[in-house]
Amino acid sequence: MRKSIRSHVALAAILSMAGAVSFAQSGDATYKSKCAMCHGATGMADTGAGKSMKVRPVNDPDVKKMTEAEMIALTKNGKAKMPAFKDKLSDDQIKAVVDYYVSLAK
Repeated sequence: MRKSIRSHVALAAILSMAGAVSFAQSGDATYKSKCAMCHGATGMADTGAGKSMKVRPVNDPDVKKMTEAEMIALTKNGKAKMPAFKDKLSDDQIKAVVDYYVSLAK
């Protein structure tokens, strides 16, 4: 009986850690699948689409001065040629993508 309980506790711990790792990587994965085509893999907007639409790179002074709340709102609602993602991504996914994007500037 004790072995069974220990096994369940160990399994629960492993699944919890796997979920945490998966969540931590979700901003990166979501960015790569939804954003990198325009913003570039490194956030420098160096893709063909990014250049043609004049997307600002992550290190642009105007981008750097934006708050997290402003970036989240822009991602949710879109701006100019950037589509809105409020119906495509959850609030948690949007925050994770913004956090990942900001980390590219460091």
